[in-house]
Amino acid sequence: MRSAIGALLALVVLTGATPALARPLRVMSLDQCADQYVLALRPDAELYLSPRADDPDAYLRTQAKWRPKVRPTLETAMILRPGVVVRYWGGDARMLARLDQQGARTVTIQDAPDLDGVRRNIRAVAAVLDARERGEALIRQMDRMPPRAPRGPSALYLTAGGFTAGPGTLIDSLIRRAGYANAVTAPFFQPVGLERLILQPPARLVLGFFEQARSDWRGVGRHPALRDLFATRPVTRWPAAVLTCPAWFSAEASERLAGA
Repeated sequence: MRSAIGALLALVVLTGATPALARPLRVMSLDQCADQYVLALRPDAELYLSPRADDPDAYLRTQAKWRPKVRPTLETAMILRPGVVVRYWGGDARMLARLDQQGARTVTIQDAPDLDGVRRNIRAVAAVLDARERGEALIRQMDRMPPRAPRGPSALYLTAGGFTAGPGTLIDSLIRRAGYANAVTAPFFQPVGLERLILQPPARLVLGFFEQARSDWRGVGRHPALRDLFATRPVTRWPAAVLTCPAWFSAEASERLAGA
């Protein structure tokens, strides 16, 4: 731990050795979702990313590869003294209060039930990072596919762990944007029973997080009884990288389903 803190101090000293006028904005990201926002909106800033910034399920993992990664702790924040902090779920109340005392501007990415919520997130983070033009470019990228007209069949979202999503979730919005009805009518996230999948199979399956090595291998989605269902029903696979964060790239999931 002491060696890690020493290395961080050395890095801060080196990056802060330039004259104040030439010093770039110092940004601390507290979780993987926030990493994606700061990488896309302020790649020119002095970014300190979370430890999971270049994990396989991070959308901008390639851009994060050589960036500094730090544990999102109070001690780290006190050493870095960032000008801006971006978070989705990371950071506790004590840490956020201390950052506020230090004068850092903190912006929180909100859960988004639809792409309107994602647009609000992009604009909120872009405003704090002084990157409004980049933010609007991300929104245009997200909106390149217009909503498809309803096509009739229903689709059911299923994770490897056996969860699905109904109204009030971004998943539901993405399914409907692609022109499908959601086979799940109960709101929010919920487990789905094996019996329902076998006895009342949906017209189409949308599988999420199945490519992750650490996904729940004992979950309903991995049950051998579903192999025939996956083989006989149309299946669209959504990679984890477009599902882990309410961001502009969520729209890619809808594009995949619309093009299936």
